[in-house]
Amino acid sequence: MADDRPTSATAPFGRVLTAMVTPFAEDGDLDLDLDAAARLAGHLVDRGCDGLVVSGTTGESPTTTDAEKEQLLRAVLDAVGDRVSVVAGAGSYDTRHTVELVQQAEKAGAHGVLVVTPFYNKPPQEGLIHHFRAAADATGLPIMLYDIPGRTGVAIATETLVRLAEHERIVAVKDAKGDLFAASDVMARTGLAYYSGDDALNLPHLAQGATGMVSVVAHVAAAQYAAMVRAVDAGDLAEAIRIHRQLLPAVRAIMTRTQGAIMAKAAVQLTGVVGSRTMRSPLVDATDAQVAELRVDLAEAGLL
Repeated sequence: MADDRPTSATAPFGRVLTAMVTPFAEDGDLDLDLDAAARLAGHLVDRGCDGLVVSGTTGESPTTTDAEKEQLLRAVLDAVGDRVSVVAGAGSYDTRHTVELVQQAEKAGAHGVLVVTPFYNKPPQEGLIHHFRAAADATGLPIMLYDIPGRTGVAIATETLVRLAEHERIVAVKDAKGDLFAASDVMARTGLAYYSGDDALNLPHLAQGATGMVSVVAHVAAAQYAAMVRAVDAGDLAEAIRIHRQLLPAVRAIMTRTQGAIMAKAAVQLTGVVGSRTMRSPLVDATDAQVAELRVDLAEAGLL
């Protein structure tokens, strides 16, 4: 029987990636806490992640400067870059700025870049094609497209993804569109590696052939998600479902009650990995009541 498990070609960034939060110092200046970022990266890798995304939405990329993005990327690369794939968030609503961020990430040593659909200005599909190709043309790094219409206001259409897959450096999609059929259609028609970008749908995506996940809940469940991937690879759907159901309270706690970034940062503080759950405005810190509820849910999921 042929071995259909993903290889380095079909899993270009790994299988279980965490969309890392960005730790800030607890003082009023809200400076990056690079030591905490390095410590968090090592913790996540030790627990089963084989990839990390820095400066994604969960990393509060809308409120960090370009210089801070580079500092954070270099700190994480220094900590774990010889052990796992480190992917840099490099998207914006401005193609020229996106190209600059992609080139900055490559110069800093990133292993790949995550480029989100331009947000707020809602470009047409031809605009998306131009934007993503411009980013891919500006670098030698592999590109993961990020399709999340709930945040950007526009989805990447199936035919657009099929056309973009023709570019040799556009190799993957982080899918947070919530359309499993569309994802399956693109996977059937292209060689794009699909990564679930919605923790509630990690198992359904894996079951229909996705490569892996870019997860927020993996801040506290990296080992469990790695086990889920292994179970799906082995054809053990019952075990994969068991893990999925075990993690439902954690997914509910982190992803449904307020911004996922807020609760993910609260979770890694609660588990003692970082010292502060401080957020940059307009995001706000998790309240003590939210953290108390989070503790109950993580305990129910067997994660405390």
